[in-house]
Amino acid sequence: MTADADRNGGCQCGAVRYRAEGELGYPHLCHCRMCQKAAGNYFMPLGGVKHSNFTLTRGAAKWFHSSDLVRRGFCGDCGTPLFYDIPGTDFINITLGSLDDPDAVKPVMQSNTGRKMSWFHALDGLPLEPEPETPDREDAIAASNHQHPDHDTKSWPLGESS
Repeated sequence: MTADADRNGGCQCGAVRYRAEGELGYPHLCHCRMCQKAAGNYFMPLGGVKHSNFTLTRGAAKWFHSSDLVRRGFCGDCGTPLFYDIPGTDFINITLGSLDDPDAVKPVMQSNTGRKMSWFHALDGLPLEPEPETPDREDAIAASNHQHPDHDTKSWPLGESS
């Protein structure tokens, strides 16, 4: 993906969708405890875009002020963390995992590494599950999937008007 390409994304259920135009600045992995809790994970991948280049294309985020300086946007329906915003600045950070193509944005830095998990260096040494999903199980998951696809849709769930 080129630096000036639009990046679309949204939550797991499809109730909130967005477009970020142009380059995402400072794509990084934040290991701070607030990001860990907000993501329900060991770190949060974030990248910034100017407010003038950011548009909600469906729905509205709910907001939680995780500190007096920062608010975090998420889907009020499915809970997907979407945004890290510092009110008064000219940019908003989006969670890189909420992009339709998260592989297109490679982090360039890590921050707040004092809270980084002490065992991350050993992850590549963990054994891999020996068997991939069976075709029957993959088909069953695909047939019952309620997750929004990784692209914009005219309406969601499919068949409903937006």
